[in-house]
Amino acid sequence: MRALGVDLGSRRIGVAVSSGSVASPIETIERSGDVALDHRRLLAVAGEWEAEMLVIGLPYSLDGSLGPAAQAIAAEVDALRATTSIPIELYDERLTTVTAHRLLQDGGVGGRSRRQVVDKVAAAVLLQAWLDSRAAESPGE
Repeated sequence: MRALGVDLGSRRIGVAVSSGSVASPIETIERSGDVALDHRRLLAVAGEWEAEMLVIGLPYSLDGSLGPAAQAIAAEVDALRATTSIPIELYDERLTTVTAHRLLQDGGVGGRSRRQVVDKVAAAVLLQAWLDSRAAESPGE
């Protein structure tokens, strides 16, 4: 199944793709200030990659509760669901951006360059975790 991982940030939307068992970062969409336009741009990327599923990160609080950021994402996802027939699954994205920063730093990517790609790398971290969880739930398939 071809899935897109999506990290809905306040300034940027990170996007990653998978057509098997490995997630790859593909794009960062700069927020325009118009949520509907941002959703159209995201769905255009989904169409280009022939996505069959959108996996969107839900930023739970460290204690597992839905704080203000998670509630805002959930509301945005509800609006997105109303505009597409592509199935959307929410997935716990706690610490994905921290992990992405560490991966990029360990790879020698500097501060300014890192800021330009961290959102799509975070989306790939999220999508890879989702893929790994699915593989663990259904071994041998």
